[in-house]
This record gives sequence, C-alpha cells and structure tokens, in this order.
Amino acid sequence: MFESTMQDFPLTIAMILRHGRTVYGSSVVATFEGDHARTATYAEVGDRVDRLAAALARLGVKESTRVGTFMWNTQEHLEAYFAVPAMGAVLHTLNIRLFPEQLVYVINHAEDEVVIVDESIAALLAKVAAELTTVHTFVVTGSGDPGALAEATSARIVTYEDLLAAELPGYAWPEVDERAAAAMCYTSGTTGNPKGVVYSHRSSVLHSFGIVAGNVLALDENDRVLPIVPMFHANAWGLPYAAWLVGADFAMPGRFLQAGPLCALVEQLRPTVSGAVPTIWNDVLRHADDHDVDFSSVRLVACGGSAVPRSLMEGFESRHGLRIVQGWGMTETSPLAAIAHPPRGVVAESPEEMDWRARTGRVMGGVELRIVADDGTVLPWDDDAVGEIEVRGPWITAAYYRDPSPEKFHDGWLRTGDVGSVSPNGYVQITDRAKDVIKSGGEWISSVELENLLMGHPDVVEASVVGVPDPRWDERPLGCVVRRAGSEVTAAELAEYLGDRVARWQVPERWAFVEEVPKTSVGKFDKKVLRARHAAGELAVETA
Repeated sequence: MFESTMQDFPLTIAMILRHGRTVYGSSVVATFEGDHARTATYAEVGDRVDRLAAALARLGVKESTRVGTFMWNTQEHLEAYFAVPAMGAVLHTLNIRLFPEQLVYVINHAEDEVVIVDESIAALLAKVAAELTTVHTFVVTGSGDPGALAEATSARIVTYEDLLAAELPGYAWPEVDERAAAAMCYTSGTTGNPKGVVYSHRSSVLHSFGIVAGNVLALDENDRVLPIVPMFHANAWGLPYAAWLVGADFAMPGRFLQAGPLCALVEQLRPTVSGAVPTIWNDVLRHADDHDVDFSSVRLVACGGSAVPRSLMEGFESRHGLRIVQGWGMTETSPLAAIAHPPRGVVAESPEEMDWRARTGRVMGGVELRIVADDGTVLPWDDDAVGEIEVRGPWITAAYYRDPSPEKFHDGWLRTGDVGSVSPNGYVQITDRAKDVIKSGGEWISSVELENLLMGHPDVVEASVVGVPDPRWDERPLGCVVRRAGSEVTAAELAEYLGDRVARWQVPERWAFVEEVPKTSVGKFDKKVLRARHAAGELAVETA
C-alpha cells in the first residue's frame, strides 16, 4: 500500500465541541419557556459542558459507562449530548413515550448507570424506577424537585445545577478512539423488544458533515435551527451536532410541542430550519389556517419519519409560503440517508418540482443504496422495478446491540424493511413497509399511496390504510379515517374520490371512522394497533 501523508486525526464529538465553542462562541442556544426564552452563548454552554463532564466523573462515570437522558429538547439536553460522549462515556437517549415495560427493558438492556431526567417528567420515570437494576444515580434538571422519584427508588438523586455549581470549567478531555461508542438509541415501533443501535464518534461526525452539505440542509452560521423532532428520536436527525459544527443558533422547544406554542415560538425566535414528523406539521397547518402565523423566517422544513403527504407540502407552500422537503432514514442510518430536493433544471414552484419533492428522497453522498427482489436479485434503478431497500455506508449500523438479528444484515448491507423503486438519478420512492404492503389477489397495493391521497381530501385530517383478511382476495385494504371537525364525509364519497386517482381494484371496500389514528412513540401511524383492533372487532367497519 502506498500510504498518504495525511494526519490520522480522530473524528470525535470532542472535535465538534471544540470547534463550535471557539469559532462560534457568540452563537446562541435559546430554550423556549412558553412565554419567553432563556438563552446562553456557545461559549457559556461549552463551560457548562466542562462542568457536567467533571460532575459525572465524580459520580463514577468512566469510559464506556452508559448515561441515559430522559429529557425534552433543551439546553441541558444539548450539554449532555456533548459532555457524555466527549468524556468517553456513552449517551443513551431514552424515549419518554415508551410503554413502561419497554422503558425498563431498554434501560436495563443498555445497563445505564446514571440517568439525567427533566423534573417535569420525573414522575414517568418514578413508575419504573424500582425495576431499574443498573441505575445508581438520577440527576434531576429544572427546579431539581424529584417529586415521586424520591419515593420510588433508593438510588442517589442529585440536582443538575448543584452538580455543575460544584465544578469548574476547563475539564481535561481524554483522547477517545473515533470508533468507540458515542451514543445509543433504541428503535421504536418494532415487534418484540426495541433494538439498540450504537453510534460511533466517527459515524456521528461524518453524518454531521453529510447533512450540513449544500444539497442536504445547507446549514451555516446564519441559520437558527428548531429541532422539534425529539432528541431521543435518532439523535434529533443529527441536528444538534450538525448545527453546533457550523455555529447555527438553536431554538429549543422544550416541552412546548403543541401547534399553538410552536407557532408562537416561530414568531418569537425566528428559526430558519426545522425538522419534525408529518403528524406535528399536520397540527401546525390546521392551527396556522385558523390564525395569522408569520413563517417568513423559515427557509426549510425537513420532514420525515413516515411518508409526507403531498397535500401537506402543497398546503403549507400555497397558503403560508413554508417549504417542506421530505427526508428518509431510520434509527439504523443515524438517521438521514436521502432527501427530496428537486434535480437541476426543474422550474421552481412548478408541478414537476412538487412531483420530485413528493418522492421519498434522493440518496445522499455517503450512503450506498440498492433494491433487492425476494430471491436476492439486485434490481435496476429504472423507476419501475420494486424491491426491498438495502443500504450501507459509514453511518449505517452493521448490527444491533446484544441482538445479532442476522435476518436484518447480510454481506455488509442493512435490510431496511422498506419496499420501493429508485429512479436512474437516485430518487427513492418507498411504496410501503414490507410488513405493511397489502397483497390482494396476487397484486400489490401501496398503503402509503392510498394514505397520502386520502389526506389530500379536504374533509380528512388523518388516514391510515391497513391490510385485513378477505375470503376471496386473501387481503384487502381497510381505510381508517379521522374526519375534519364538522364533516360528515361518507365512505362512499371517499371511495369515489380515490377511484378517480388510483385503479378501481385498489380502492378499499371497508372503512372505519376513528377519533384518532394511533401513533407510535415517535409519532408514526401505528398500523399494528389498527390491525389488532380490527381483529378484535373493536372498529366499526362500514362498506362502500
């Protein structure tokens, strides 16, 4: 091998921390408090990161110790994002919306020893505290009042601000191998127990470089980033590290995730870039349609986690001037793997541009992608062939933590479980999850396509389509719909609406009108719950 002359410089979270706090020391982290925002500069946050690392070391946190966070998107959570991995420990972001038994499982499975918890949700953790076998210390942020947590556990409970006050800035950061574990996150919405993904320092840094690129999010110091997507949901899609790397200001929403407060935050803090799942933006759009909301500061919204309805993008753009771009990824991909910016030469704000933006996303640099048939044949990128999407790259996981799951990994590729096609120029179009695609009489029906079309109907707020048993066709689609308030739209009317847009044989005969489509812990439609409710006879099904 003819070797290069380049330095073997480690790609670590500490590198991102140093760069942001020195080069962009005056950039601001603002945390929304409902009627105002508290702020701190990067330099001030950096000093607090030093103090947090020193405090955690005094609590016994060492190299590879897992430190959990049970928190909203706040300045304190950002401080933990840097302090824990930069000191050589492992950040484990805990999903605050998990069922209690799943929360117990992931904390015990990861062997968390310290958990940093926001005092406003400490009561949720108190419900399971007695079952946590490895946690010896809880660190409470906010007012520091542990509430019910103090009665539920014999573990040590300390106050976040008291810990920091006892330390000095200037922590001596250790040298950390770039391939060492930096953070971990457990998947949601799976069958069985959640599965752990462990990110390295190297993968996190490379993912950050990837998403600040001009053809992805094009982040820079002039931006103010609003991460609505939770910091426990696949690292808030990489926004915390990427924004810090380029010196963008932060607008942290804290616990204020309802449409009204989010719109107030936008008008007060004037973010330029944001990210959240479609269910959040659906709520925001309905609120904005009834109120005069100024979105003029926002240049880009990245939306993903599930398919983004074209009607949602068109509604925001036509009525509020807000541009939504669809992205695709998963916990296993750090998470961003594709984003649907239109290709060169497409006229802005034209129907053709929206056609491209309505696709799942164009595969981004650093990710390799292929589609594979059931027999293992690699299929062409011809916009026609449909197969399971497989990916590989420097920020794609090669395994689950303490769970080999060989059916998900082979020959260096991750099987995503998503089914779709790819255009010759690299645009992915996911038609369904492998477990959700509907096979009717030997033909495939895309539940995603039907859902997106239904949510374009003016009387539909939410729609989810699932496959249910059928004596003649083996399986047929069931449309589960949330009507807009005051609407009495019928199953027959919705069937007719779909019949003008898809082949008639794809239109559901069975319909159920529900108050709300059930959601997973990260805001995706939970189809397994709908299928279970149908099987149990709990849905009032009518025919069209």
